[in-house]
Amino acid sequence: GAQARFGRPEPLPQTGWERLSELWRRDERQQYPEETVNIAKSAFTAGVVGWLYGGLPAFVSARKAFVERSHGELFQNRADAVQAAHRAGLRSFIRYGWRWSWRVAAFTTIFNVVSTGLSVYRDKTTISNFAAAGAFTGALFRMHLGLQGLAGGLVFGTAFGIPAGGLLMAMYGLTGETLQEKRNRERRELYEAKLAEWQSRLSVTDVLQQTENNAQGRPEMERAREL
Repeated sequence: GAQARFGRPEPLPQTGWERLSELWRRDERQQYPEETVNIAKSAFTAGVVGWLYGGLPAFVSARKAFVERSHGELFQNRADAVQAAHRAGLRSFIRYGWRWSWRVAAFTTIFNVVSTGLSVYRDKTTISNFAAAGAFTGALFRMHLGLQGLAGGLVFGTAFGIPAGGLLMAMYGLTGETLQEKRNRERRELYEAKLAEWQSRLSVTDVLQQTENNAQGRPEMERAREL
């Protein structure tokens, strides 16, 4: 009765699929795991970087081309000419910035999802996880070009994944633990705290039940003596 009332804490996930399912579930504070939040943050950052990478050169090039083409055109004043050049550059900034933004964001997101998923499923973070994630992502982005593009994507993705993974592993080394190790430690500490609380409640409940049983037994004993 006490176990059903208070609920024994759920055991820690033992299989890779159980650990993977936790990545997309909120905890008791309605928060997603740190790995999932980092995937979303990196996707946003990659989108911004990609937009600037593709948009800024396009802005400068379009503005310069507009100036070269418009020598024979008439403008009301210098400010009007400058605004027209800026509008031309802004159109190119939006157009080409978006093209790079979604590609870089998609590549980064897929890479992070695969590498994080492998680390969580295998319960360890290694360079091979990042190399495999890079190869998969590169192949996925180049598969529309046929076998040659698929092979090129595999090589490019692996070449990208290994140094990227090495950089992340170096950063983990400075902190003393990887995200997976940190999550396992925090999860174990939380489970032990919940288990201790549950056992404490269970012992209190047992004492209360024993006291209640004793209180109910005394009137029965007194009636038995009167008879």
